Amino acid sequence: MSKLATKVKEEFLAMLPPTIFFFVALHLVALIRVLMLKGTGIALNTSWQVTLAALILGKAVLVADLLPFINRYPDKPLIYNVAWKTTMYVLVAMLVHYVERLVDFWKEAGSLVAGNQKLLMEMVWPHFWAIQILLVVLILMYCTMHELVRVIGRDKVREIFSARRRSSVTGTPPPLAAA
Repeated sequence: MSKLATKVKEEFLAMLPPTIFFFVALHLVALIRVLMLKGTGIALNTSWQVTLAALILGKAVLVADLLPFINRYPDKPLIYNVAWKTTMYVLVAMLVHYVERLVDFWKEAGSLVAGNQKLLMEMVWPHFWAIQILLVVLILMYCTMHELVRVIGRDKVREIFSARRRSSVTGTPPPLAAA
């Protein structure tokens, strides 16, 4: 396998976990938005838009992890890096969420300033904050698992979550495979 193909495969495999996480999380957010906005006439994202966003976020998380200010506390207890990364990602998510709404109002109003004013007046703020709270919880979950895997190691995490590990801890034999 060529060096380029190896690098592409490595990048793809690294991007897979965050992309799958954000694919599921963003579809959950989209479903909740549909339930909250049903009957309001507000346009909603389609599944392909949510999927594209998950792909972009999956790669963005990998790029962000390379930035020195994102991994600010690698040698301190995990809570430091989890709290820091969660804060950074939540701030970016909040900005993206706001800009996403702003673009719709900008198109409608004709200018950025008018669109922002219209957005501030017409946005259903409880819905906005409900989505933000959900995103905080999902991002916190992601950051916690990501940091645990970074410290413990991918193989050890797989062992912890596998049936073999649980069987050896409880002293019971592993379940037999169906014949």
